[in-house]
Amino acid sequence: MTILVSGATGTLGRHIVGQLVRTGQRVRALTRTPAEAVGLPDGVELIGGDLTQPRTLEAALSGVSAMHLLGATGHDHTPLPTGPQIVATARAAGVRRMTVLSPGEGGELDQAVRDSGLEWTFVWPIGFMCNALGWADVIRDTAEVREPYGSRRTASADEADVAEVIATVLASGGHAGRRYVVSGPEALTPADKVSAIAAATGRDVRFTELTGEQARRQWRAEGWPEEGIEFMLHMWATVPDTVADVTTTVRHVVGRPPRSFAQWAAAHADYFRP
Repeated sequence: MTILVSGATGTLGRHIVGQLVRTGQRVRALTRTPAEAVGLPDGVELIGGDLTQPRTLEAALSGVSAMHLLGATGHDHTPLPTGPQIVATARAAGVRRMTVLSPGEGGELDQAVRDSGLEWTFVWPIGFMCNALGWADVIRDTAEVREPYGSRRTASADEADVAEVIATVLASGGHAGRRYVVSGPEALTPADKVSAIAAATGRDVRFTELTGEQARRQWRAEGWPEEGIEFMLHMWATVPDTVADVTTTVRHVVGRPPRSFAQWAAAHADYFRP
């Protein structure tokens, strides 16, 4: 069967495509700009289409049996307003199975998926370990991460694990009607993650916790807009306790334990070295 992956050139999408190719699946990669897509595995069919314009997806969906759908678009993760139309278009094209990157807890897209009659599965990560790459420049330059709310704990998932869960569901089925939250094997503080990066790189990397006012002064000096500063402070101050929950999704779907942040850091150590 042909499997369509939307967001195929993004961080998670590339992992999904690669995992499907490694298991011998026929993959069609959806992107708004196929001419600019580079680095995908040989044999992947690139095709153009825009999730915000469902009529552009008809050719991409032709002959597709299963598809992965993003539940949000853009850098600000705006909920996909055209989700119900995409689901209807996919069903009319003969798609039978769908994974959706969404919490699956409400909204027009989630309801349209639930009512579609498709074999649907919602998949949602408790953050991505690769978000730590946002520290790469400062760790290379100063060997120190300075942030507020240092006690917050998250059970972030390796993006490759999330992709393998999605690829397994798409290729094998057997998970219809399920909502999977994907986590890593443990909940860590920012300081824990910085320590793992230090061990992986062999460098003395420190974490320094800031007060809210210290963070404001630092970010203003770095040129952040005021609304961005207040957004980040509010987001970190209101992180729900559930982001520290460790789930069994990876073991249940893939059949092995999830990768640890220490393993992720070892695999990405060069990003944090001068």
